[in-house]
Amino acid sequence: MKIIVAIKQVPERDAQVHIDSAGRWINETDLQYAMNEPDAYALEEALQLKEKSGSGEVIVLSAGPERAGTTIREALAKGADRAIHVLCDDLGSRDALSVARLLAAAIQPESPDLILTGLQSEDLGLGQTGVILAELLNLPHASLILQVEKIDAGLKVKRELEEGWFQSIELPTPAVLTIQSGGNKLRYATLMGIKRAKTKEVRQLAAADLAAAAAPVVTLESVTLPIKQKSTQMLTGSPQEAAAALVEKLRSEARVL
Repeated sequence: MKIIVAIKQVPERDAQVHIDSAGRWINETDLQYAMNEPDAYALEEALQLKEKSGSGEVIVLSAGPERAGTTIREALAKGADRAIHVLCDDLGSRDALSVARLLAAAIQPESPDLILTGLQSEDLGLGQTGVILAELLNLPHASLILQVEKIDAGLKVKRELEEGWFQSIELPTPAVLTIQSGGNKLRYATLMGIKRAKTKEVRQLAAADLAAAAAPVVTLESVTLPIKQKSTQMLTGSPQEAAAALVEKLRSEARVL
């Protein structure tokens, strides 16, 4: 089975981010970056599928600037066989459709049996790229996946629903799955894996050379920090009236009830 895993490089969770001078994205100077955690779970699922079958190929695919190469090498060190790097310096200004078009253009020549993505990215959190990718490639898709099992008819997957409910479904291959975090225990790259990663193939594609390099449909106009404000309200009346007013404010204004 040939499996492609789409991974994204995002700022580390504890990174101190600041808005850039244009006010349209974060200042990326001196930031530390890491693999998007949901994508790490997608990679782990792919590696386990390959190990269970005893054969196959895991290819990591990432769109981003040159610095994304460190995250790609990390994926190779964990066990991926080779990688495709779509060089794209303006990833932050692209919408989900534009990114999915880039990924789809890189995927089509490979004709994979399975495509895995993380459920969403930790920087934007849109949760759209994998779904759009499936539509562009005209492939069946399932989201919120915790487990994947290869069966004769294709795949059997376990989906996480709301309120502790789960759903098991079967779908044919090729297919696109968006993986939920927490389904597996993530592995660390071994010293031998790090050494081997240095010799594994990383094919680079320029975003401008892909047929999908079109202008985004949605443009990001501005990024702002949350407004910090404090206010105090005094509730008057009898204890019963004050309690009723407090409950109403918690329900209609704070929306915690």
